Amino acid sequence: MELQQLFEQAVANSKTLTEKPDNDTLLKLYSLFKQATVGDNQEDAPSNPFDFVAKFKHEAWAKLKGITKEDAMQQYIDLVTKLKG
Repeated sequence: MELQQLFEQAVANSKTLTEKPDNDTLLKLYSLFKQATVGDNQEDAPSNPFDFVAKFKHEAWAKLKGITKEDAMQQYIDLVTKLKG
C-alpha cells in the first residue's frame, strides 16, 4: 500500500481504539495529523490565553516544524499501530 493509503487507514483506526489514549498521546496524534495534512504550523498563538487546550495543541504542532509530511504520516501510522497492538 502507498503511504497516503496507510495513513488514511491509520486515521480510521485511530477512531476505533478500544481505550482512549492519555492526553500526551492525544496531543501527539493531533500534532502528527496536522503536520501530515497541513505542514508546518503557521498559525499565531490562540487568541484566548485561557484556552489551554488550544494552547497545548498549538505548541505540540509547532514542535514538529521542519518534519516532512511523509515523516509525520509514518510516525502517525507507527503510533496508531502501537496503540492498536
